[in-house]
Amino acid sequence: MKKKEIIHHIVTWLNVYSDQSFTQGFVVGISGGIDSALTSTLCALTKKPVIVLNMPIRQHKAEFDRGAEHIEWLKKNFTNVTSETVNLTAVFEKVENDFPANIQDFLTMANTRARMRMLTLYAFAGHHKMLVAGTGNKVEDFGVGFFTKYGDGGVDVSPIADLMKSQVYALAKELNVVESILKAKPTDGLFADERSDEDQIGATYDELEWAMLAIENNIDTKTFSAREKHVMEIYLGRNRANKHKMEAIPVCKIPKELF
Repeated sequence: MKKKEIIHHIVTWLNVYSDQSFTQGFVVGISGGIDSALTSTLCALTKKPVIVLNMPIRQHKAEFDRGAEHIEWLKKNFTNVTSETVNLTAVFEKVENDFPANIQDFLTMANTRARMRMLTLYAFAGHHKMLVAGTGNKVEDFGVGFFTKYGDGGVDVSPIADLMKSQVYALAKELNVVESILKAKPTDGLFADERSDEDQIGATYDELEWAMLAIENNIDTKTFSAREKHVMEIYLGRNRANKHKMEAIPVCKIPKELF
């Protein structure tokens, strides 16, 4: 893996896209996780203005602190980076109080958090004529669909969406992202108990990468261990269930003769 060359390629791509869209820079939501840490660092390397947002909603302290530590590291190393903390807890609680009780299950409210953060990112991006940079990696965005539709999936550009999670870690380490983030278990930050992505999915990212590559390479299922068969079931189940997130919005085409 040519890490320096990949970093250069992504940074160049971001600069070209921003120039062609006549935008001024990038807005990135910081979660305290590896994906947002890498994305924000790559955006900072463009030398264009970058606004990073810490948007707690009843956030677990460890997640918030990791995000704050990364933001301080960014601002120390890149003069083009500024930050804001927008505490959305009160707004979320107002929505929570107004929603009917019968739709307030964990998943519905977790997705509501993600969509509130998307709204906030676009408020800053629109005001400052910037692009919202997405933080999804390849396994999340095109494998298991582990993101919220019109939440963290609502972005303008996806700079790391062609990178496996292991490659995200490799690039983040190359760029000297803070150790606390490199060591932390991946989490989506949508629950107050710091549950990890593995807790929710039932498989590690290394296992999900294996499944994705096994399908791409047509590996014979007869060679799979019992665990590998289970991981493949998890991968395929989530892939099928989340196709609506990963494919373009279907458009009902009207036959010409009906007009």
